[in-house]
Amino acid sequence: MIDPIFIFGAKYLFILSLFLTGFYFYQVPIENRRRFIIFFLILLPTVYLAGMGARQLYDNPRPFVVGQFEPLIEHEADNGFPSDHVLLVGALAAGFLYFNRRAAFWLWLVAILVAISRIYVGVHHLLDVGASMVIAVACAIIIEKIYGNNKRIQ
Repeated sequence: MIDPIFIFGAKYLFILSLFLTGFYFYQVPIENRRRFIIFFLILLPTVYLAGMGARQLYDNPRPFVVGQFEPLIEHEADNGFPSDHVLLVGALAAGFLYFNRRAAFWLWLVAILVAISRIYVGVHHLLDVGASMVIAVACAIIIEKIYGNNKRIQ
């Protein structure tokens, strides 16, 4: 009965974060939209590259490989570290902390639900999803420190 909810959360819920980002983009004051776009055009690839780097440094077999069970969703038996789904939603949520706290709250809620779902269906460990959130927040902080103080970009 509850499995379909987690399957949906693991496979499709991250899409909600994209819709929320689009919706809240229009809530950002018009004078900040250019800064918003540039910030996310820097943040998203940076988070992706950091995630790829982390994947090269640490190999964490997926839970269904270690536990030898069938996950609730079909997935390759590759390195599960970090979770790409949570990395994306976490990056959006972390970036929104600088533009719209309400949006950040809802995006973090989505990120947590996606993370829980990915663990429940058996394709990620807690470490995979937790590291994704840490990577996203760390990249957002670094970019805000660099970009936020660089007046030439604005």
